[in-house]
Amino acid sequence: MPTNPYNDRAEAFFDQYQSLRFEDVHGSWLSHLPERSGFALDLGAGSGRDAMALADRGWHVLAVEPAAELRRLGEAATRDREVQWLGDQLPELSLVRSLSYRFDLILVSAVWMHVPPTQQERAFRILSELLAPGGTLVITLRHGPDSGDRQFYPVDGQALEQWARNRALVTVHNGEHLDRLGRSEVWWETLVFRLPDDGTGALPLLRHIIVNDNKSSTYKLGLLRALIRMADGVPGIVLKRTDDWVELPLGAVALYWIKLYLPLLNRHQLRQAPGQGGYGFAKVDFYALDKLVSAYDLRIGRGLSAEAAPTVLRAIKTAAANIVRMPVNYTTWPGTSNPVFAAEVSSFRVGGSPARLDRETLARFGSFYVPRFLWDCMSRYACWLEPAIVNEWAELMQGYEVRYDHSVYWQALQWHEDRRDTRLIRDLVNDRLGNRRPVHCVWSNTALKPDKYAVDHCFPWSRWSNNDLWNLLPSTERANSAKAEKLPAQSLMAEARPQILQWWDDALIGSDRETQFFSEAEAALPLLHIKPQQERTIESVFEGMLQQRLRLKMNQQLAEWIGLG
Repeated sequence: MPTNPYNDRAEAFFDQYQSLRFEDVHGSWLSHLPERSGFALDLGAGSGRDAMALADRGWHVLAVEPAAELRRLGEAATRDREVQWLGDQLPELSLVRSLSYRFDLILVSAVWMHVPPTQQERAFRILSELLAPGGTLVITLRHGPDSGDRQFYPVDGQALEQWARNRALVTVHNGEHLDRLGRSEVWWETLVFRLPDDGTGALPLLRHIIVNDNKSSTYKLGLLRALIRMADGVPGIVLKRTDDWVELPLGAVALYWIKLYLPLLNRHQLRQAPGQGGYGFAKVDFYALDKLVSAYDLRIGRGLSAEAAPTVLRAIKTAAANIVRMPVNYTTWPGTSNPVFAAEVSSFRVGGSPARLDRETLARFGSFYVPRFLWDCMSRYACWLEPAIVNEWAELMQGYEVRYDHSVYWQALQWHEDRRDTRLIRDLVNDRLGNRRPVHCVWSNTALKPDKYAVDHCFPWSRWSNNDLWNLLPSTERANSAKAEKLPAQSLMAEARPQILQWWDDALIGSDRETQFFSEAEAALPLLHIKPQQERTIESVFEGMLQQRLRLKMNQQLAEWIGLG
């Protein structure tokens, strides 16, 4: 899509777009606007006029505009609204797609004529896959001649309707109207489509694997739970996305597998298959882990000593091979022998030096491939899918060996990172205050006093268990108590930005924790991992936080906190 004219004459285009009211431009289809507001994607958001109008109606909006200068003006115009901006464009929408969002409304206004005809069908497919169940897609088509330096391609409403039928979308509106700017040679066509349910089939497939699929062990459930945990907790671990697949570091899948099975086998000795046999992934190194590391040492981004690293890496290597040989091979599409997942194992020699459990190290074990629509579904519905897996897993274990009350199996299946851990940040605050270096509350900018402060999980622990350094922020006790389990509002994040960046710069950047800080952020936050190494700054981490805030808001409908007032 050409962007130079929109940059060169950004202010002129801004004024032109703002001269028209949202209701006048979009009045023909507004009766199909969902009565209940939700999450909207405004593609080619331009001046922010439509994003602002949707936000005023209660929608949370991701505004996407490829022209940097026009986007800058739009951001300024919507700074007081619930609008998050992003630089991306059709047909790829690579940044939007990497976020695994699903939208209740997608508005593509005066954009389609910029998409080359050879790419329009694929662009429509991508848009349809970004819709939430019941979501609405609105596309306006400009008919008329080119506009000088802005190249316009032919558009075809009938082709859109055919592609909609192919994607199981229902056409609910197709109307025409004259140009609102009074250009006699230009006229517009508006089409509205709706996705009646989860058109990807991801939820039925996952439910089939969890509940109905034949299981000779808990391995299929272990693999699904590891993937869902990763999709929810470390979306930045993705190595690559295509239209069809999401590529993950095989070592990361094996690491999460180990963290799930360690308490079941090492601490509770619970059978994971019928009979008395052993397990292909649980060798000497696996059983030695409890003596060398804790669950917190096995988090992505953490460093391992020369004593612990060889044992941990060998255990990961063994688990990776077993995952590929067993659950990957036997988790198949219903009614077929075709595997749902795919994997490639890489040769990796384990040495005796320290190591860090980051993306690069974990990718050395190979690649794991998840169908893209399944990964996106896992990300959005993790809080619904995981309890179903845990319930089925507990039932299977109890069927293999009835030794305990049902509650024991549930306890053993708890995720063992699920404990608040603010000690490291508290130590850093104490050290700075003890050396008479100021530390301020990120939410109120109040100077903190020794023994009279709190360490706040920016994103509430009860809804997203994350003890990463970037998520732990110094706060007054009053602000921490008032915030409780709420999500900081976008306006509050903007106000707190200077304090958050200052804290990171003072306490972490340049310290021996800097590598851990960026490694954890890279794994947990959307978009950060795609930046070149030299561009991973505290500012980019903050931008990742804003995207994760929107992701949590969208997926879990969290209540928001606007600050102390």
